[in-house]
Amino acid sequence: MLKIALAQMNVKAGHPDYNTETMLQLIKKAKKQQADLIIFPEMAIPGYLLGDTWEQTAFLEDCIAAGEEIIAAAQNIIVMFGNIAVDWQKKNNDGRVRKYNAFFTAQNGQLLQPQNMPYPFAIKTLLPNYREFDDTRHFFSLQKLAAERGQTAAELISPVQFTVRSRTYQAGCLLCEDGWSDDYTLAPIELLAKKAPLDLLVNISASPYTLGKNDKRNRVFSRQAAAAKTPLLYVNNIGLQNNGKTVYTFDGASTVYDRQGRIVLACGAYTEELACFDLETLEERAPLATGQEPEIAPIYRALCYGIRLFLDSIHMQRVVIGISGGIDSAVTAALYTQILGPDNVLLVNMPSVFNSATTRGLAQKLAVNLGCRYMVTPIQEAVDLTIRQLETTPIQDLTRHSESHFTISSFMTENIQARDRSARILAGAAAAFAAGFTCNANKAETTVGYSTLYGDQAGFLAALADLWKYQIYDLARYLNAGVYHREVIPQATIDIVPSAELSAAQNVDEGKGDPIRYPYHDYLFRSFVERWQKAAPQDILEWYAAGTLEQEIGCAPGLIQQYFATPAEFIADLEHWWNLFCGIAVAKRIQAPPILAVSRRAYGFDHREAQNGPYYTKKYRQLKANLLQAK
Repeated sequence: MLKIALAQMNVKAGHPDYNTETMLQLIKKAKKQQADLIIFPEMAIPGYLLGDTWEQTAFLEDCIAAGEEIIAAAQNIIVMFGNIAVDWQKKNNDGRVRKYNAFFTAQNGQLLQPQNMPYPFAIKTLLPNYREFDDTRHFFSLQKLAAERGQTAAELISPVQFTVRSRTYQAGCLLCEDGWSDDYTLAPIELLAKKAPLDLLVNISASPYTLGKNDKRNRVFSRQAAAAKTPLLYVNNIGLQNNGKTVYTFDGASTVYDRQGRIVLACGAYTEELACFDLETLEERAPLATGQEPEIAPIYRALCYGIRLFLDSIHMQRVVIGISGGIDSAVTAALYTQILGPDNVLLVNMPSVFNSATTRGLAQKLAVNLGCRYMVTPIQEAVDLTIRQLETTPIQDLTRHSESHFTISSFMTENIQARDRSARILAGAAAAFAAGFTCNANKAETTVGYSTLYGDQAGFLAALADLWKYQIYDLARYLNAGVYHREVIPQATIDIVPSAELSAAQNVDEGKGDPIRYPYHDYLFRSFVERWQKAAPQDILEWYAAGTLEQEIGCAPGLIQQYFATPAEFIADLEHWWNLFCGIAVAKRIQAPPILAVSRRAYGFDHREAQNGPYYTKKYRQLKANLLQAK
């Protein structure tokens, strides 16, 4: 029998020394459990999301030396692992040294070469160049290598062969995206299956968590295993990696599919684990039941894991959170308290004349429920001083010997309040508390820039900025019922109208709140960002004219008629938000804190954008004219 160990490990991006030591310890542990083969994730030594660290020769040399340590450790055990491979004699298309995302198999201190490969390792065939991935910038694909050699990828793709106790095994080696071939012109797994009868398929991955990914992967990989009539082993890493503006959790969830495509073994999410099994007895295992849980549960796990590791990475043990009595800050407070404990969380309420007694009371109740330290720091005196200084200080034209004065509008006053809270009080309190302060923005606000630069958009991490408002409410209810098992977020906070309370026009006691109608705009904004084929105003107007808009974007039926009496009102609303989304909101997003990703498309490097301003197609303008003329 072939005993296999799946090594689901925490990969620290950019730290091959740490990762190599982890791998060596896991190899020792696997040997003690009498494993014949241990499998590590993709890019287990360097990490995956490294930016242009990939262009540092010294770093590449260090990773290769680390790989040689792992190869040398392959004594009395076969080791499969991911690492960077370099051909120093060749160059990528950009003129830099040739690099491959490679799959190594080592036995008896030597590499085993796939049968038709020119190198002693398998090379990633399909290089993702979407979402957070930028593989073609750094790596040379098997497809390019085949073309360079005057061959096809099908000729080079081949299994690796190894022998254990006089039995020879054929293993198909895949790297992450090679298993997600539906949108590509070739399918590596099908090509491998045609080469020779395979004993196992191995997919080593560095696959970040996104909502719904694991369900889709189970469907795809189950189908592939059944079609090939070969067990498929998926090995993914855990940990936290980023590409600057966007932070990703890696959830592991390594899985074994038998030759029928049944899930017969699965590692836990976000846990370092060495899972051992016998290959020949997979069919005897009962398939694992896939439990049902609310959609918000894995989001909660991703947020907690990501926040905890992010805090560890920046050596932050305390946080300051501005709380208003509203839902976003309440959810943020409950999350950080769960992670750090109440003694390490300082909640700060900063009322102005526009903050109601209702929300001030809810903020205090939240602090009591969580057991956190709490302070109330009114801002009105400082806001009035700022306004008075700006209005009374003369603006001198030294050339014309004249003076003028500012007049501060109510809109300017709103921004002054927001900046006073963050740039003055929260920043000062964080310094005094030896902490950082959070950004509490949600994804709807981030989409249209409903925030103040250097004000409520400031902070060291925007942990909720990849969650739509409806998900914030779901998370609040889940925190109460499923995490704390009591009402820590007051029900009145969940029920109250969302409001920034920055002016009399946002009086919550009078039912006045934010200009965003979340039950509709959450889904409209989501269509701009998260659809695979992103929606633009032309698409929205076509669906509106056809009466299918609610179905297309996923909001509740009847909302369009409820919110917009005429096409003119609908179009004005659409253009207002589109102008913001493509306008000032882009500049704000560029300057926003890092965002913890959970969705199919998070802001930052995941959603790449330029400051080009809004654009309306010719077809949109014609459709708009027709709709307005018809009424």
